[in-house]
Formats: sequence, structure tokens, C-alpha cells
Amino acid sequence: MPPLDTFRPEPGSLPIRDAIPPRYKWDLTSICATWDDWSARYKELDAAIAAFTSFQGTLAQGASRLLASFKAMDEMGALSYRVWYFASLHYDEDQRDNETNARRQQVQILFARQQQASSWFNPELLAIPLEAVRGWLDGNADLAVYRFAIESLFHEQEHVLDAPGEKLMSYAGRFDSVPHDSYSALTIADAKFPLLTLASGSHVTLTYGQYRALLETNRNQDDRAAAYRTFHQTFADNQNTYAALYNGVLQRDWFHARARGYASTLDAALHGNNIPTSVVENLIASTKLGVEPLRRYHRLRRRVLGTSTYRLFDVFVPLVEHTVRYRYDEVGAWIVDSVAPLGSDYQQNVRRAFDGQWIDVFESTGKKSGAYSAPVYGSHPYMLLNYNETLEAVFTLAHEMGHSMHTLLSHQTQPFVYAGYTIFVAEVPSTLNEALFLDLMLERANSRDERVVLLQHAIDSITSTFYTQVMFADFELQAHRLVEQDQPVTADALNAIYVSLLGAYYGDVIDDEEVSRVTWARIPHFFSTPYYVYQYATCFASTARLMQGVRSTRAGERKEAVTRYLDLLRAGGSDYPMNLLARAGVDLSQPDTVRAVATGLETLVARLENEL
Repeated sequence: MPPLDTFRPEPGSLPIRDAIPPRYKWDLTSICATWDDWSARYKELDAAIAAFTSFQGTLAQGASRLLASFKAMDEMGALSYRVWYFASLHYDEDQRDNETNARRQQVQILFARQQQASSWFNPELLAIPLEAVRGWLDGNADLAVYRFAIESLFHEQEHVLDAPGEKLMSYAGRFDSVPHDSYSALTIADAKFPLLTLASGSHVTLTYGQYRALLETNRNQDDRAAAYRTFHQTFADNQNTYAALYNGVLQRDWFHARARGYASTLDAALHGNNIPTSVVENLIASTKLGVEPLRRYHRLRRRVLGTSTYRLFDVFVPLVEHTVRYRYDEVGAWIVDSVAPLGSDYQQNVRRAFDGQWIDVFESTGKKSGAYSAPVYGSHPYMLLNYNETLEAVFTLAHEMGHSMHTLLSHQTQPFVYAGYTIFVAEVPSTLNEALFLDLMLERANSRDERVVLLQHAIDSITSTFYTQVMFADFELQAHRLVEQDQPVTADALNAIYVSLLGAYYGDVIDDEEVSRVTWARIPHFFSTPYYVYQYATCFASTARLMQGVRSTRAGERKEAVTRYLDLLRAGGSDYPMNLLARAGVDLSQPDTVRAVATGLETLVARLENEL
């Protein structure tokens, strides 16, 4: 029997947070017990930051002093996770809460002070000859733990400034988040979500979650068109503001790149992880050469839907009638079942996530949109969802669970200095979890319509996780090159880039829609984490390669593949990401890894055509 406090929000409604039973809300007390506990930890971090300056000028004294400074930084880092996430996650519960937002900003100010207090460290360490530091590493087992961290710092040596320069750069930290915070305020905290009247006469409030659910479930094209145009009109009405905010992001990135002597913002973004810029440039070029399967899929959709026009608001609706709502209380068990190929320990960890209030499930008034997994060091991962019972929401849950298991295994295995992992690897476990869940659902499908729905989802995963993200990366690269070439950044300029990309990827398959040109403004990653989205695509390609081993019919090969994969998760950030992936069996330097995605899409589209 389901628990007595089972809760299912009505479609189109937006409950207040207090109406949702506790079992569907995360319990943040494992981070800090109370706000008083948070204040105590905040003061502890503040004191640690002040104390860290005592190490300045002493690193050359030898291995023991360098080790003590690294341990002090680790202690500050571990405290930072608790202090930041307790405030940040509380704020995301209701972004109208100014008191919590003030505490969150208080932490950001403290972090800027932390950056200033430690800005001397890298220049001072780099002033010591590398061979001398290597001698210390060889003679001190505790310090040797930090070997990769030190070697990777020396890898960036030419881009580290002297102590005064690093101190000056640290002052800029206070401004770095302003464009994103302004974007969030404009799109979430101050947003007035419109009320839409559907053809049936019913009403729906176009929050982010309800808007996406409508596009995915409503079979009336006029309703979808009205939702799309109404939802994006706010972005169109404020496009100059969004362009100004994005210009702030671009100028910030170019400032940091030039200040540190990088040739471009892309080079600055990739150099730390030792990734050649050719990886992104070749990804974009190879994907553009392989767009025909994408267009073939949308031509098929247009025929099956039987519409005289086919626009971006038509690309999500199922090709067959699919009214199933997936209850949250049921899908958890399915996700646990789906990860069985990864072993019983992995399954048990997934169960813990569902049973231990690690997940904030449903959309509510003022809650942050979207979904994420927060890697809270010293506690456990927390997941934010806006679950709306669609198939997409189910796969989003599987996706975020993959991130959380990556965090859990990394934090359990690695010392603090390597507990975090790079974005370049981060999307592998999330997309692999989705692939495992799709396998389970296809295996259990017992009707033609169900197979069509799942095949469509598999194809849509490729189009959204690979093709769309490469298109976004293409947009980011072109936008950043505007500032690098001293070109103006206006709404018209950004709209023109986006329109050209829609044509390059979709051709004439999708009909023009005026408001589509400004839809770049609704992509939060552009404003928060530049040069992030291309990694969805490289991770998707990596996942496809890993799944070949996980799906192997040979027990030994399958066991070896699973072991290599779990070792990848446990490795955290202990090596450069392309090295970690290579040890797991993925070589992203080979163009076949990228081209295989287009080949896989072609196969799935052909199978879907046969089913239809």
C-alpha cells in the first residue's frame, strides 16, 4: 500500500510548499541542524579564512608547511559546502524569501573574502621550483596525496598571475555572479507567470514546469502554439535586458581570459582540464555534418502528426496518444530495478536516496525551476525536482539520480581535494542512468503504442542531449567571439546567430516562428555556466560507448565494463577528465565516437518508422 501521506498535485495547479507532505521534501538537517548551527559554521569558516593568511610567505619552508596549508584549505572547503548549500537549498525552496536570499548573498560575500585571503597561494607555490616540490612529494606520503592537484596547478603556471595580480583578480569575484543573479531575479523571483485559457475552456498557469508539461501532453496544436507564444513573449518583451545581461557574461569571461593570457574564452574554459579547443570545434563541425537523421526524424513527426505547419512547439508532443501519468510513488522502484546491472551496492544507494528525504519532489509557489543534484560534501547529495508525472519527469529523476550516485561514490572514495569532479565527466553517469532506465522500460513494454512512446523518448534524448546541446554550444562560441572580435552584443545580433543556427541544424523541416529567434534568452546555462552545454554532447557520446560494454551478452566483458565504469565514478577529480574516460574505455579524440551518435539515431528513427 502507498504511504498515508501520498500526494499528487492536480495538473495545472501550483501548491504552496506547506501543503506538500514532508516525505516529498528534502530534509536539510544533515547539512546543518538549524539556522543557529549554520551561523556557528559560518563564523567558523570566517575564522578559518582569517587564519589562512598565516601561511603566506611560508610555503618554501618545506613539505610539512605545504601539507598544513593544503589541509587548511580542505577544512575551509568542507565548511564552504555546508555553509553555502544550507542557505542556497533553502532559498531554492522559495526564491521570494528575501531573508534567506540575504543569507545566501552573505555567503557569496564571504566566499569573495575567502578568494582574496587565498589569492597569494598559487603564485607562492609556483615560485618554488617544480623539481623541489616533486622531491617533497616523493618524501612525504601525506603530501603525495596532493600530487595531481600540484601538477595540474603547474600545468596552468603560465596563466597564474603574481600575488598582486591574483589579489586584484580575487576582487572581481564579487561581480562574477551578478549577471546570473540578475537573470534569476528577472526570470523567477520577479516573474509573473501568465494564465492561459485552453481550447477546452480550462486554465493553466504557465510556470516553467506546467509550460513544458503542456507541450509534452497537449495534442491540440492551437493550445501548444498559444502556450509557446505566450510563454516566450515575456522574453521577447525583455530581450534587450536579456541581451545586456548576457553581454555581462561575455565581457566577464573575456576579461578573465585576457587577464590570464589565454588566446580565447574557449581556451580559458578548457585549459584547466587539459582539453584541446579542437574537441569543441570538431564536435560542432562533425555534428553539423550529421544532421540528416535529425531532419529525417522531424519529417517523420510532421507526417504522423498530420499538421500543415510544424514548429518548435510541435517537437515534444507524443506521436501516439499517451495519457499515462507516472506517479512518483511508483517510479522510484522502477529506477531501483533499472540500475541492477551496476550491482547490488549501487542499487542500495539509490534506495537510500528515495527513502532518506534526499529529494525535493514537486513544484510549489516560488520554488526554483528545473532540476539539479547538489553535491553537499560531508552530508549526502540533494536533488531538486519539479516533478509533474510526465515521462520526461521520470527520466529527469533517473538523470539526477545518476549525478547523485556519482557524487556519493566520489565523496566516499576520494579525499576532499579530489571529491569534486569536472563537468566534462559529470553528465556521463546521468545519461547512463537514463539509458539503463530506457532499457528496462522497453523490455517491459507490451504494446505497440508503448514501444513508440519509448522509442520517441530515446530519439528525443539524442536530439535534446546531443544535437540541441551542440547547437547551444555553437551559439555560445559565436556569441563569445563577438566580444573577442570587438563586435557589439545586442539583442538583434544574438537573435541573428540563433536564427542562423536553427536553419543550420533543422533546415527547412521546421517552419519559421518569429518568437523562436529570442528563445536563447530562456537557457539558464548561458547565464550561469558558460561553455557547459557542449559537455552534455561529449558525455552522451561517452555514455553510448560505455553502454556497449554494460549491455554485452558476455558475462566477463559485462563485468569488466561495469567495474571500469564504477571506478570512473569513484575517481572523482583525481585526474584529467579525458584520462579518466580513457581508463573507462572511451577515447574522445576519435571522431568515430561522435559520429556513432548520428548512426545510432538513424537506427532508432528507422525502427520508429517501422513501428508507425
